[in-house]
Amino acid sequence: MDLAEIALGSQLVPAVVQERTQGIYARLLKHSRYVSTGNFRSLHPQDLATLFEAYDAEFFRGACRRGLAGRKLDFRVSTRMTSAGGKTFYYKPRQPGMPEFFEIAVSATLLFQTFRDVDRAVTVCGVQCRDRLEALQRIFEHEMIHLIEMVCWQVSECSAPRFQSIASGMFLHREHTHNLITPRERAAVKFGIHAGTRVRFEYEGREYIGIVNRVTRRATVLVEDPHGMRYSDGRHYTKFYIPLDHLRPLI
Repeated sequence: MDLAEIALGSQLVPAVVQERTQGIYARLLKHSRYVSTGNFRSLHPQDLATLFEAYDAEFFRGACRRGLAGRKLDFRVSTRMTSAGGKTFYYKPRQPGMPEFFEIAVSATLLFQTFRDVDRAVTVCGVQCRDRLEALQRIFEHEMIHLIEMVCWQVSECSAPRFQSIASGMFLHREHTHNLITPRERAAVKFGIHAGTRVRFEYEGREYIGIVNRVTRRATVLVEDPHGMRYSDGRHYTKFYIPLDHLRPLI
């Protein structure tokens, strides 16, 4: 069977899915130089490559690798992705003769902020996760389906019926979203900081008071400055990027 037939024809029972995914979980713990526990603290692109080969063997009988037909598949651990748990890309170079390739990226930021210091249940693709490795597996399963759709049908949309059918039949996913801990949620719960919060902080030996404009891995803080850039409120500000634990909310 080819990749499309396997993906569209699979209707696995929960016991089979659990056995296979737990085996992949144990395989990564055994062979990774970086992932040594369920709540790992380091992740390398090679770990994603290991997951790909394991999932391809266990769920797709090697058809994913065959479907790539020699095209390159890269893996990336991203520190810049702060809302999406993972992304799959298809690159077709504009220059004639250059090979096309695919890439699967996973958000280190979201994974490492989850199962850390915000205590609540975490689900990915509608499946509750006990630790980071289980969350990583659900993210990777989701991205595998994107890859399969791109390889077989050139387009992929996770809210569309075909994607939903593959996700539920192959991995028992019930949703196509996640509720990992975002930087914005952690800032609010752990530090009491959100957009609009007035904060105090030190920078290069000076103390400043400003307003949080945005929260990603760090907070973007605007401090009034007559020599700074003019904003839509008509005032002038200088922009600072400050780690969350360096800010003190002003009540």
